[in-house]
Amino acid sequence: MIRFGLCCIFREQPIKFRRTTATYLSKFNRREQLARLSALCLTNADSLMKSLAFCNENGIGGFRINSQILPLKTHPDIGYDIEDLPDAGQIIDRFQACGRFSGKSTIRTTFHPDQFITLSSPRPDVIERSIADLAYQAQVAEWVGADVINIHAGGVHGDKPGTLMRLQKNIDRLPAPIRQRLTLENDDKSYSPEDLLPVCAKLGVPMVYDVHHHRCCQDGLSIEDASRLAMETWDREPLFHISSPANGWQAPNSRGHHDYINVDDFPLVWKSMDITIEVEAKAKELAVLKLMSDLRRL
Repeated sequence: MIRFGLCCIFREQPIKFRRTTATYLSKFNRREQLARLSALCLTNADSLMKSLAFCNENGIGGFRINSQILPLKTHPDIGYDIEDLPDAGQIIDRFQACGRFSGKSTIRTTFHPDQFITLSSPRPDVIERSIADLAYQAQVAEWVGADVINIHAGGVHGDKPGTLMRLQKNIDRLPAPIRQRLTLENDDKSYSPEDLLPVCAKLGVPMVYDVHHHRCCQDGLSIEDASRLAMETWDREPLFHISSPANGWQAPNSRGHHDYINVDDFPLVWKSMDITIEVEAKAKELAVLKLMSDLRRL
């Protein structure tokens, strides 16, 4: 069975997640800031429920939750604990209702923090901020039943082996709510599957295999071998990523994502696997539904 996942937002559906900026909120006193943030969190919980309902109605088996589902949660000036918000109880209740719905509908939910979240940086302040952000996402993951918080290994910092050692050390110090959900994804520039698989095996951290990234950042592994080896790192349903290059594989830079998925980019070996595939395409729900339709025709 293949479960297809939609990433974060919609192209055509009238389902919106709201954000704000620290600059805007700085105009208000703290009480007003918290009131406005509380209202945004309530709205986003309702939008998440609508997103899950759309997925359920359309046979989409997964949904990646936006990293700013609780806007500015860990901002150094505007950040807050959930208990600080005037509607904290309602916010938690609504997210937990999303968790009950996704559980009943068997819709898998995941998180994929922003690129600035890295556990391999040589700067302690970056590590601490990253852990704080991961802790916030783990808190929401507890409410909604999400089983993945997926990150990249980060930059090389002039020393790939040393950076990977630092990554392992920082993963080992993570609190359990983060650690039990954490996954590592191969990227399109620095860390291939061949780089990350030994780390994943050593730490017991699953690898999210991104086939587009692997085609951009190749190593000694075939797509078939990388897929199978990535699957072996999981003790639950594996999560993979797919996308197609915006300007084709012959373009000077093939890293950018197309609006849709070229069905020829779908690895044949995946058709016999029980996996979740998150579709990273700019047309969002349209791309997921088109890929599902194209594969059914084949």
